[in-house]
Parts: sequence; structure tokens; C-alpha cells
Amino acid sequence: MTPRKLRLGVAGLGRAFTIMLPTLLGDERVTLAAGADPRPEARARFEADFGGKAHADVEAMCASNDIDAVYISTPHQFHRANLESAARHGKHALVEKPMSLGLEDCAAMIAGAERAGITLVVGHSHSFDRPVARAREIVAAGALGGVRMINAMQFTDFLYRPRRPEELMTDRGGGVIFNQAPHQVDNVRLIGGGRVRSVRAATGAWDKARGTEGAYSAFLNFEDGAFASLAYSGYGHFDTDEFTGWIAESGLPKDPERYGAMRAALGAVSEAAELELKNQQNFGGARYTPPAANAPSDARRHQHFGLLVASCERGDLRPQPDGVWIYGDLERRFEALAPPRVPRAEVMDEFCGAVFEGKKPLHDGAWAMATMEVCFAILQSARENREITLAHQCGLPPGL
Repeated sequence: MTPRKLRLGVAGLGRAFTIMLPTLLGDERVTLAAGADPRPEARARFEADFGGKAHADVEAMCASNDIDAVYISTPHQFHRANLESAARHGKHALVEKPMSLGLEDCAAMIAGAERAGITLVVGHSHSFDRPVARAREIVAAGALGGVRMINAMQFTDFLYRPRRPEELMTDRGGGVIFNQAPHQVDNVRLIGGGRVRSVRAATGAWDKARGTEGAYSAFLNFEDGAFASLAYSGYGHFDTDEFTGWIAESGLPKDPERYGAMRAALGAVSEAAELELKNQQNFGGARYTPPAANAPSDARRHQHFGLLVASCERGDLRPQPDGVWIYGDLERRFEALAPPRVPRAEVMDEFCGAVFEGKKPLHDGAWAMATMEVCFAILQSARENREITLAHQCGLPPGL
């Protein structure tokens, strides 16, 4: 049976798009029908590679009859306006994390999608990853009892990858709180049941040359009494991929001998030179490398977001790139998961299920807004040195 085809338009042909590209190309339900980007070199590359029409602005793409849905992967500050364009023209929307840069924008996006009758899914986040989802399934089965504590830790070189100037400005969506915390918060909310009551946090910004937050530590209290501890550092020293057998966040092997390579590549380049380097590496740039060229399928494992241990009443769970460790009262065992045929297939399963079959998505606007409320609370708690009580949380659908 020939699958239904989702004619997808891509808003923003930057890094998020290139990371998602293997998913879009590998899913037989998806056709890359159009793209939108202000960079002429990106538009030319899109038309040459995929044959779809490339537009200079998102509104024009959404107005076309060539697409059914939009993948919004523009810089964060444009997500609301891009979603409004999609809704105005009746196009379903898959929005990259973070959903937006304020609760008011998140609420407006939810309301706009509901008025237009379109599907809104926010992702990719790592709570789509099969090992994390499987950990939640084990919790829901009940044999280990309820979740009581979660510890999550991720150390990367995030801050030393080539950045646009606004990516190092917190008020414009830069730094690890907007770009990395949604992954970690989504993971602990999924496994912990969703409803966080309060947040107490501290943040670190100790490289003056890259003045946004590069680290945070947060303590989350859930409404049912469970709690979670989150730690993240993007300062490029210790690497938590050491705990996953040197399988990188992408699900592909990492060479530990390349320690410090990202920081060394930046060196002492100027802001203009760094921007040019990023542009060259982006889709359509002179140094762009298609992801398929360095992603052999036999080496691929599930994507992940560092170390996570969920402690239940009668055991602990630890998702890994190739399965889930289960530590019970009397034994420990490893439940292996088959490697993914297509990376991030779970994202398109959820999106296509909502569009084609009317299934309610887990990662809808309300879920994403609740995750962003936690992220905003991390910033507020660190700034005001106090615990922040939350008001826009939501739980999991029945059965999860």
C-alpha cells in the first residue's frame, strides 16, 4: 500500500534543518516540496537538491498550494510569526524547540493553531527518542512503582560551536537555557509524569567572550512529590558521551581524540569571521557537508541527551543509545532496542499520525509551553535567587 505523502515546506534552511534532513529524506511519507530562507545560496541549493520551489520569505511559501505542512526551523524569535503564517493559510506545523521566547507567544501560538484547525507539534526534543519513551513505558507498566527521583546530566562543547551574534545573547534566545534545556526538561517531564510544581536553579556564564549562559543546575519538584536534579554544561571540557560508549548525541560514533577540536577551530577569530564560518557550514554554504555523507546506517544508534537515571520505588532506569538498563531489587538487566532505520523517525510518526489519522500528539502546544515554563523559571530563579512556582503545567495522556 502506497503511503500518503505529506508535502512539507521548510521554513529556515539552517542548522536545525540540516540535522533533521536525514529524517525527512528517509521517511517515505514526506516530500520536501518547498523551502524558505533569506539566503540565496540556500535557496539555490534546495531547488537543485530537492526540486521544490524555494522562497525568500516564509509567508510566500505558506501561501502556496504546493505544501500541506510547514517545518519551522527558523531562529527562535521568528517561531510565533512563522506559525501565524502557517495557520493563516491552513498549513499544519512542526515547530523546532524552543517553542518560543515567552509564555505569551506560546499561548498565542496554541490559540492560533486551534482557531485555524491545524496540527501543532513541537520537536525535535530528545523525549521523542525511543530509549526515553521506553523508560516511560516501563514506568507506566507499574512493576517498579512510581517515579520518585530523576537525575539528568549533560556536558558538551555547545558554547564553542560557530554562532551568530544573537545566539550568544540570552534576551534573543541564545545560550543553553533556550537551546539545550528544553531537551533535558522534556525528558524528565515525560518520565516523571509531566506536572512540575516548582523550580529552583542557578546558571553559569563564566566565559566573558561568550557572555550568555553556558551552564545551569536546576531542582524540579513535581506535583506528586517526585523530584529531579538537572545539570548541564556547554563549556567543552568533560564530555558525558564518555558514559555512552562514545556514541554522540546524534546517535553516531564520536572520536574522543578530537577533544577540544571545536574550541580550537574558533580560536581567536572575530565575530564577523565566526559568522562567516557558520554561514559556510550551513546548507548552501561553501563548506556544507550533506549529513548522509557521514552517517552510515550500520553505525547508527538512537539519539540521546547524556546521562539520565530515573529512580522508582522498586528500581532504577537508565536509557542508553541502544536500550534501557533496568536495575531491580534483586537483578539488573539490559533491554536492547533495535537501532533506528531512520533517525528521529518518532517525530514524523507523531506528526503524520496527527495530520493523517487525527491522533492527539503528545508533543503538542500545551506540552511544549509547559516545558518552556520550566526553562523560563530556570532563568528567573537564577536571576532572583528564589524558588519559582509554576502555573501552566500539563500531564501525560491516559495510558502513558
